[in-house]
Amino acid sequence: MDARDQELQKELAATIQARKDLGEEYESALVDSFMEKIDKRLDAQIERRVRRELAEHQTSFARAGRPVTRPGPPDAGGSRFGRYGLAGFSLILAIPLSAIASNSGLPGLLVTWIGIVGVNAAQSIGVFAGERSLDRRRRAKPDDAWED
Repeated sequence: MDARDQELQKELAATIQARKDLGEEYESALVDSFMEKIDKRLDAQIERRVRRELAEHQTSFARAGRPVTRPGPPDAGGSRFGRYGLAGFSLILAIPLSAIASNSGLPGLLVTWIGIVGVNAAQSIGVFAGERSLDRRRRAKPDDAWED
């Protein structure tokens, strides 16, 4: 068990003790406070994982001798990260966003998921528009004019 788990156990024990001391009237406030701490911890873990995966992605590109670019429309090499990176990232974030939105009921969940789908649709449209413009540029230039 690492230090973070011990810290979380101490927080839970303190919350339970506070509930015993203060009574049932404060139970929902205590639970909300504890859940906020868990949400912050989850957000921090997700952020660390995303940063680590982005760093690994950039490292793999650097080792392959290709320039590191930001995710976006696929380049001449057909970057998969540009196409699928945002979709994966948004699904990772969908979990805590859904948990937060569930506090406001079904309307909150609907707005959250419409936003997630909208962002992915906009990115997808942008990717396909980028592929079409890349195809047009390839047809306009002879193959020997492209640099690798």
